[in-house]
Amino acid sequence: MEKRNILKGVLFVGIGASIYGMLATFVKMSYKDGFTTSEVTTAQFVLGFLGLLILNLIQTKTSKKPLSKPNSKEIRMLMLAGTSMGFTSLFYYIAVQYINVSIAIVLLMQSVWFSVVVESFIAKKFPNARKIVAVIIVLTGTVLATNLINMEVEIDWHGIFWGVLAAASFTMTMFTSNTIATHLPVLRKSMTMLTGGLAVVMLFLFFAQIGPLHFEGLRSVYLNFTDNTQHIRPFDYSIFWTYGVVLALFGTIIPPILFNIGFPKAGLGLGSIISSLELPVSVTMAFMLLNEKVILVQWLGIALILFAIVLMNLPSKNEVEPAKAYH
Repeated sequence: MEKRNILKGVLFVGIGASIYGMLATFVKMSYKDGFTTSEVTTAQFVLGFLGLLILNLIQTKTSKKPLSKPNSKEIRMLMLAGTSMGFTSLFYYIAVQYINVSIAIVLLMQSVWFSVVVESFIAKKFPNARKIVAVIIVLTGTVLATNLINMEVEIDWHGIFWGVLAAASFTMTMFTSNTIATHLPVLRKSMTMLTGGLAVVMLFLFFAQIGPLHFEGLRSVYLNFTDNTQHIRPFDYSIFWTYGVVLALFGTIIPPILFNIGFPKAGLGLGSIISSLELPVSVTMAFMLLNEKVILVQWLGIALILFAIVLMNLPSKNEVEPAKAYH
């Protein structure tokens, strides 16, 4: 029975990671159809919030026992932590304006070694040798996966900048979501955190695209830092029924639910290894749907990063891993 539960957990986490890995390809496709970063993120977070709200209402009505509710302090902390979700999406989606999806996802995966650094600061303890080796492997794999060794390849450093910011923000999301209000039901906690992310996205939309004339200077700064081939125009509401539903389902609804179901069954270490499927799935989708060129040395770099993730999450002989949910 225990092995069956672990298998179910692996399956849920694997499906969730694979779905999340498809997200950036659809974002890139929406850009090709003329949508802006603010339109894409607004549609994803608004529809995602509405979806989680409906699921929460259904769960509350059908639950046979009272569900835990957050107090006012927990609500503030969850919303604050949730802002990192909004920033991650914004930074990641801006990055794919400049660079290929296959490179952007590699940069996002730098959260693997970012988390080691943050963990060492919090614990005030130097990371062990295995983690240090894993970090070195990740960095080596990143050089290969982004094809930096080929000096003929031109990579827009704007994309690198926003991709690294996305990784840093994603690292913050992982740490805060696993330590705040862990007693809450998955759907209720996810919706509360998403509220913070939605606030960030709506502010970005206001300053970048729909703000009044006296915000023109700020919007000019936005265009200079993102894709300056775009122009300020009225919000295109067709994003909601074209790409919005897919982005909301693949980005803010389905993966978190599957992760929260799967991680307690698979365990945090095994679950983290399986969740790294996001990397090859994202690169493969970009290769198939966007015709992005991915050469052999880049696949080698991706393989090294995946190996480092496995190395970092394998439990040691004296370590007993708790079954902890991924939120």
